[in-house]
Amino acid sequence: MCGGFTCSKNALIALNILYVMVGFLLIGVGVYARAASIVTNLPIVGGILACGIILILISILGLAGAVKHHQVMLFFYMIILFLLFLIQFSIASSCLAVNSEQQQEFAEEGWNTVPASMHKQVQDTFLCCGFNSTNTTGTSAEASCDLVNKQCCAGSFDSNCQCPPCLPKLEDKINYAFKLCGGLGIFFSFTEFIGVWLTVRYRNQKDPRGLPSAFL
Repeated sequence: MCGGFTCSKNALIALNILYVMVGFLLIGVGVYARAASIVTNLPIVGGILACGIILILISILGLAGAVKHHQVMLFFYMIILFLLFLIQFSIASSCLAVNSEQQQEFAEEGWNTVPASMHKQVQDTFLCCGFNSTNTTGTSAEASCDLVNKQCCAGSFDSNCQCPPCLPKLEDKINYAFKLCGGLGIFFSFTEFIGVWLTVRYRNQKDPRGLPSAFL
């Protein structure tokens, strides 16, 4: 019977193993989102990455509590997992709620805070010039577009040919990063809610071994 003690125990163990893999997946998604955005400061994405790390640590606690049917471990695991569900759900919802204007603000803030060497890296990567307007000479805060313009305008006979601004290309990357983090965060946050429900059920079941400390 799947509703029994052994089935609940095995299901909770399997769910925590899944959480470990989900944690590594969230970390990977967070790292990718930061790398894809390059110059922008994405604290919401950082929150998803932090949730992945915390989820791995909580899963270890859950595995130990499930194997031993330890009431105290299961209690704290249940509480922390529920709090993580609330945090991750909120962060993921924020990721999905960010609009294009807010994305542009993130991009502009990040562009203004990084050095000219990072500007050059972005311009070389995306073949663009400047943030929202071109800059051919370069300043102490901006990188010159002379070299990247030669790549953009190779074969062109237009003396005024220039690379397009970087903002449109950065917006696409940022939008994808937010949607990816938000979608995965929402999906896996509901698996954590299932984990809370399963833990409550398993914790209230009596261990058939009949040990005095098996059920308090």
